[in-house]
Order: sequence, then structure tokens, then C-alpha cells
Amino acid sequence: MNRSRIVLWVACAVIGLWLIAPTLVVIPLSFNEQRSLAFPPQGFSLRWYENFFSDSQWFGGLLNSLQIAVLVAVLATVLGTLAAYGLSKVPGFREAFGRNILVSPMIIPSVVFGVGLYAVFLNLGLVGTLPGFLIAHTVLSVPYVVVTVGSTLASFDTQLEQAAWVCGASRARAFVTVTVPALLPGILSGAFFAFITSFDEVIVSMFISSPYLQTLPVRMFAGMQREVDPTIAAAATLIMITTTAAAIGGILSQQLRRRRR
Repeated sequence: MNRSRIVLWVACAVIGLWLIAPTLVVIPLSFNEQRSLAFPPQGFSLRWYENFFSDSQWFGGLLNSLQIAVLVAVLATVLGTLAAYGLSKVPGFREAFGRNILVSPMIIPSVVFGVGLYAVFLNLGLVGTLPGFLIAHTVLSVPYVVVTVGSTLASFDTQLEQAAWVCGASRARAFVTVTVPALLPGILSGAFFAFITSFDEVIVSMFISSPYLQTLPVRMFAGMQREVDPTIAAAATLIMITTTAAAIGGILSQQLRRRRR
């Protein structure tokens, strides 16, 4: 390994450590024995994790976030995949216009989107309901699926799909048996991003939440306003574990698929 490559690896390691260091600080804070977020922590205690799992609001928020994120990942993946596939069939201005419309939730400020969504949901009676969260988070997650699946479609050989038509397969069967398996890496990546987008969403969720249905990020934000103790650090650590596990699962699934191929 030459010197320039060594310097590059060291620079990448330093930059990566600099980016994740503030996040890693949260982990030791969650084991702090004192009732404060002081760093470095003094002593070792699991009382804050016990407090998290014994408190119905904290643990209920985690279950709500997981339930919503899983459902949103499924909905956004299906809708985003179909949208990206449909856009690939109409190249030119229609494709560019449709793609810009679909990815617009990524550009609109979350506060603006949340205010508008709250006004609409209030009239429809969807504030603080599971369908309301699913609709809002799906709208925010679909753009990520469209982008990832669209990039995979750019390298997809459409002649494989046409060959399936020639062999007698219907368009729907060719899509399911030929196109979807070829796009699976992009679909899995889109599902991962949709899950993370829903699981970590806080601004829009604050507008449409209620005392009866709150996600974990909303519960954390509310806890920061009332009282600050290491329970928030324990909740943040659990969020990190969940998102990291989802990322590792996505990577392993893609590696397994490549080995099978």
C-alpha cells in the first residue's frame, strides 16, 4: 500500500470518527449513575434502561415507532417501486416532471409540510391516529424509494422483460418474476431508507401526534422540555441500535443475494 493511500485511509478514519463521535457520546451517558447528562459519566447503572422499559410512555413510544416504521416501509416501498417503474416507461419531460413532483417532500421544509398536513388532518379527523401517521410518513418516505429504485432501473436491461413477454408471460407476471428480482437491491435500499425516515421523524410527527399516540422521537423532544435525565440517552441509544441493526440487515441481505446469484 503506497503512502497516498495510507494518508487517504487515515483521513477517512478521522473524518468518520469526527462525524460519529457526538453520537457515540450518548451511549456512556445512558449508563450514568447520576440524574444528569454529565460527561464523562460517573458510576455505572442500568436504572435508566429499567425506567425506559417500565414507563408506558417511553416503551409505548418505541413500540409505536417500530409499528409505524415497518408499515411505512412496506407501503412506501410498494408505492415508490411502482412509481419509479412507471416513470421509466415515460422518458422525457413527463418523467422529469413526475420525478420532481414525487421527490418534492424531500425539498419542502418539514415545518411547512407539518403545518399544512396538520390543517388537512384536523378537518379529516386524522390527527393522533395510526392512519394519519402512515399517510404522513409514507409521503415523506416515498421519495427515497423512488430515487434508489430509479437509479437501479437506469442499469436494468429491459430486453429481459421483453423476452419474458415473448415467451408468453403477461406484463404483471414479467414484472414480478423478472423485473422485481433484478431491482431487489434498490428495493431493499429504498425500504431501509423508508424505515429510517419514519422511525427518526420528529418535526412532522409533532404536528400530528396526540397524548394517545406518540412516537419515540416526539416523546424524547417532550421529555427534553420538561425534565432531562439519562432516560433520554437510553432512548437515543436504543434508536441507534435499531437503525444500525436495520442497516446491517439490509447489507447482509444484499450480500446474501449476490452470493446466491
